[in-house]
Amino acid sequence: MDWKDYQEEATEFFRSLGLEAETDVTIQGARTKHDIDVLVKSHHAGFDITWLVECKHWKSKVSKLHVLGLREIVNDTGADRGILLAENGFQSGAIEAAALTNVHVTSLVEAASTASHEINAMRLRELYDRLLWCKEEYWEIPKTKRIECGLRTDVGGDIGYSGDWAIKAGEDLITKGLRGNYPITTDEVHVMISESIIEQKLPSTIGNIQELLVSVEPLVSNLEQKINGCKSKA
Repeated sequence: MDWKDYQEEATEFFRSLGLEAETDVTIQGARTKHDIDVLVKSHHAGFDITWLVECKHWKSKVSKLHVLGLREIVNDTGADRGILLAENGFQSGAIEAAALTNVHVTSLVEAASTASHEINAMRLRELYDRLLWCKEEYWEIPKTKRIECGLRTDVGGDIGYSGDWAIKAGEDLITKGLRGNYPITTDEVHVMISESIIEQKLPSTIGNIQELLVSVEPLVSNLEQKINGCKSKA
């Protein structure tokens, strides 16, 4: 595998996680332009997520200077995270420089086998941010408008969709996931009525982070669509 193949394989890995990824992208920072090996993005209502990926297909270990360089690029561009991929490892100084920062150092082999959990953890935190956006927007919409838009039912009416319940269920499940409390057992009553009030059947047990993403992503996306549809109405 040459460096270009390595870059393309990295791109396909991020795409396999449901993210947008493209190679050899030049982006404008606050001070200057930067050439990025792989630009990874995720677009959702309310905000975008951007990761900058540098691929080092070298025979030697990556030094601290390259980690610091990526940190500077991340800061200059306002990206959410930088990821440095290298198959032959990192010098100890490089690992220390990345610790407790928004730059993650790993290898493509590790990413494909174990670090996908780390990527999914990032996606779960992103999903939580999207849900918080929904919560803020939901409560800014007047009650009568929420009823009109189908974000909730009127008091005393038939059981129907409830944005409030969707938010609470989503917060509960994501919070447990962020704490690593697997398996997650959902409330039996909630499972029974979930199709009626969030238009999605929840599983009784969620065994891992991937299952949690599969369960909560549709819940959040559906709520985003309803809120945006309601906001677009005059």
